[in-house]
This record gives sequence, C-alpha cells and structure tokens, in this order.
Amino acid sequence: MATLRKRNGKWQVQVRRQGFPVQSRSFLSKADANEWARTIERQHDRHELGPDRKALKSMTLAALVARYRDEVVPKKKGSAVETILLNRFLRYPICQRTLYELSTADFAAYRDQRLSEPKHRSDKPVTPKSLKRELSPLSHMFRHALVEWEIPLRNPLEGLKLKVTDNKRERRLHAGELERLLEATKKGRNKLVAPIILFALETAMRRGEVLSIQFRHVDFERLSLEIPESKSGYSRSIPLTRRAVTILKTVRCEDAKPTDLAFPVTPIAMRLQWDRLTTRAGIDGLNFHDLRHEAISRLFELGLTVPEVASISGHRTVAQLMRYSHASQESVRAKLIGYDGQSSRREIASWKPA
Repeated sequence: MATLRKRNGKWQVQVRRQGFPVQSRSFLSKADANEWARTIERQHDRHELGPDRKALKSMTLAALVARYRDEVVPKKKGSAVETILLNRFLRYPICQRTLYELSTADFAAYRDQRLSEPKHRSDKPVTPKSLKRELSPLSHMFRHALVEWEIPLRNPLEGLKLKVTDNKRERRLHAGELERLLEATKKGRNKLVAPIILFALETAMRRGEVLSIQFRHVDFERLSLEIPESKSGYSRSIPLTRRAVTILKTVRCEDAKPTDLAFPVTPIAMRLQWDRLTTRAGIDGLNFHDLRHEAISRLFELGLTVPEVASISGHRTVAQLMRYSHASQESVRAKLIGYDGQSSRREIASWKPA
C-alpha cells in the first residue's frame, strides 16, 4: 500500500508490503510520486522484488511443513501417503533451520544424506527417482506458501540437481507366482487380499482405484464399472469380465449399501499386507503395481487394440501405455516357432547350395 505526504516542498511516497522491505522516495511532483508507487506495487505483484528475509527469521522449516501438512495435504487425493512422507521429513535436522537461513545448499546436504541411507527393510540405498517423488510435495509447499500465504520465500529446491534415470519396470508374474501369492493369503488375517489381487489382474486398475470402488459404481447387468476419478483426474468406464463380476458379488454382503466400499481396506494397510504377503510367499522384486503391468500385457496378448486397452487402463497417450506393456517372451517365442514353418523351409531351400 502506498502512502503519500508533502514535506518541505517535496512529495514523499512509501510503499509497504508485508514480508518486503519498505520502499520510499521523494519527488517534486505528485504525479511522479504516484507513478513510481504504481511501478513498485506492480513489481511486488509480479514477485520481481526480493523479499525482506528478516521477516523469515521467526519461522522454521518444520513450522512451514506442519502447516502445509495440516491445512493443504488433507484436501489432496494422496493425502495419506504424503502425510507419511512429510512426517518422516520432519525428523531430519534440516527442519530446525529457519526460513531465513534455508538455502539450496541445505537441501543438497539432505539429498546426499538420503541417497546414502538404506531403504526400510532393505540394504539398497534410496534411488534418486524415489527421492524426487519425496521432494515433490515440498516443492509444491514452497510455491503454495509464496502465492497463497504470501510468505516471501524463494523455492530452494528449484536449483537442486538430482540426476534421475528412467528405470522403467518390466516385471511380470513369473510361472507359479500367482499360485504362491494366493496360497500365502490363506495364512493372513485379511481375507480381502486375495480377491483384491485377482480383481486387479482382471481390470488393470491401480491400487487406489480398486480400493475406492463403491457398489454404486458397478453395473452388474451390463458388466461395467464406472471409475469417477482416476490418478490422471479423468473418469472412465471399463468393461468387466465375468470373473471380475463374480469377485465383486462374492465380497458383497446381503445388506450392502450402494455407497459401501467393495474392498474396505486402506491403501497403507494394503501396502503393509503386500509386503508381508510377498515375504511369506518367498517372492522378490514384485510390487502391487506390477499387477497392472501384468494385466495390461495380458490384454494385448488377447488381441485388443491400443485404443481398446487404453480405454480400460486410462492412459492418455500411447507412450504412457507402452511403458506398461511387456510381451511374454514365451508367448512371442511360441508365435515365432509356429510362424509359417513350411514357407520358411522353402525359402531356405531356394538359396541353400545343392
């Protein structure tokens, strides 16, 4: 806000904005003073002027993270996982630094520390790709603090270098692994794990989508399922196989309401169940999301076209879809062996010396 006053024959103008240093100047004419004030205010609005970093001395990074976690994260779709990530981040010494002291160098040290740490229940270090996903909520937090809360803070993550390689997964179920998984579910307490696994294989749905199904989304007569909102933010309707419908009918109670969840299991609980399940089954390197890879690859092997598979999986581009399609080597090999053997022998005889 600009304030003008005439003193000693000159017009003095001050521009005040919370979190920024006071700008002041004197002019001979009132018109020049007003014009300068409007210029400074426009620069404030465009964030072209540096913030008053002294105002950041009273707030720690921990306080900012806690506010973001409590006010913003609950409104997001991935709130449960993001809350866990932020709570873990709050345990690190970097969070005790004030926003005035915080710099990209602090996050560079944090990056190096995290990349040298082993994962939970594993002797392998955290990958750069995993760390990038963990830092993503923090980057959004800094932007939100500047725009929505008007905290004059630059994003220290913008200049952070993090080399990420495209470690595209090609993991599919190996022979006998599904049977071992289902057998291992019999020893667990949660009897919904087995139907969740089978349903995911039948529909190629993401874990969060499967666990969000309500019975009102299912058309049992037309064998279809409405997904109101997917990870990409779009809704889609997918056809259901008879086996998928049978699974839903099996888990549905007689007094089930339309708004009841078909699989009342939280994502965190399912993740823990999966870790215990794969350990019990003696299967290494298999994630729940790999079931989506398996299901999409099976759809292609059934002869469905790219648009047909995309309408089921929800991918918006062919490039995204192809990342999830991995042909079975046994299936490809069988097709190659059976490919017009008689014609191949005739072609070989045409050039083979007598």
